[in-house]
Amino acid sequence: MRNRVVITGMGAVTPLGTGVEAFREGLFSGRSGVGPITRFDASGLETRIGAEVRDFNPLDFIDRKEARRMDRFVQFAIAAAQMALADAGLDLDHVDRDRAGVYMGSGIGGMETLSEQFAVLFEKGPGRVSPFLIPMMIANMAAGQLAIQFGLRGPNMTTVTACSSSNHAIGEAFHALREGKADVMLAGGSEAAFVPIALAGFSSMKALSTRNDEPERASRPFDRLRDGFVMGEGAGILVLETLDHAQRRGARILAEVLGYGTSADAHHIVQPPDSGEGGARSMRLALEDAGLVPEQVDYINAHGTSTPQGDVAETRAIKSVFGEHARRLAVSSTKSMHGHLLGAAGAVELIACVLAIRDQVLPPTINQEEPDPECDLDYVPNRARPGRVDVALSNSFGFGGQNATVIVGRFREGAADPPR
Repeated sequence: MRNRVVITGMGAVTPLGTGVEAFREGLFSGRSGVGPITRFDASGLETRIGAEVRDFNPLDFIDRKEARRMDRFVQFAIAAAQMALADAGLDLDHVDRDRAGVYMGSGIGGMETLSEQFAVLFEKGPGRVSPFLIPMMIANMAAGQLAIQFGLRGPNMTTVTACSSSNHAIGEAFHALREGKADVMLAGGSEAAFVPIALAGFSSMKALSTRNDEPERASRPFDRLRDGFVMGEGAGILVLETLDHAQRRGARILAEVLGYGTSADAHHIVQPPDSGEGGARSMRLALEDAGLVPEQVDYINAHGTSTPQGDVAETRAIKSVFGEHARRLAVSSTKSMHGHLLGAAGAVELIACVLAIRDQVLPPTINQEEPDPECDLDYVPNRARPGRVDVALSNSFGFGGQNATVIVGRFREGAADPPR
């Protein structure tokens, strides 16, 4: 017998603010979190804008000595996890910690630490390289540190699938809970890659927007004038529990996880096929996993990065999966406000889906000024609006053609099956 899996807590560190309510305020007010890069001198780069986290103090969450031994992406993860556990009202002293685990995603890991220590190596020699370089840098350390911080001895894994990393982590955690391998999972993603080499690399690929003079208008998914994505940073973590576990402790239930699909494009290292076929297959598999038909989906939080080719391919994928219903459901890309959080994107965007269900509000795609004839769905242009959201689907598509889709729904007490 499969367990039902519910979401009982959420924590977020985002360019729109630290904490889920700050994120929500930015999201539903249509506020851009994009501005000039401040974490280093970006004057020599073609792209000098980004969606940085500007209000984060690690010492609000972590002891000073410990914080110095963590890369920024791990600090984000610790903060988001603390907020998620508090939101869930989960007292870990009353949890079987052998059945409580962590699945986290990160596309790049501790790139800031790696970049700093390269400079130390070249300027001062190998003897001055930090003994904490490796444990600060490796991408699995967010999941490792969360297990250490909270004494969680259950399943523990890191997914590194580029921009799909955290959707894969959440989906795999969902399956672990559904199959009875754990009672509670922290699942999400974290990323902090604002270093010159990362920006230079993405710039060389011509993947980033160069709208440096008007950063708040730079991320414009599905708009005809889009010219690339805006890099962001941050973390999102959700507390997932089996329904039985959540109900036994009287937890407030925010939403139910209904389905998860994953696929590969098997096509190109960075570009999706024009048809969006791989993303379409990911969505179909998630619907099949959830036991839903396309007409039951109300809202899609699109991968929608604001790249010319990717947005068209995703639009075609949605049309191929949803048929005529594609014209009736709402599709938005919240990256238009918080930028592209790379490996953390899926987790933060799934939190946006849960907020849409909780508040019955559709988050907008801002900077919708000139319609692209090839992107002709309802992208909730520029302003949030009230809307019925019982079922929401979140897409994440990563370099290498790795795709992941997660579906969440309004929790219905006593329902043996998914909504409707």
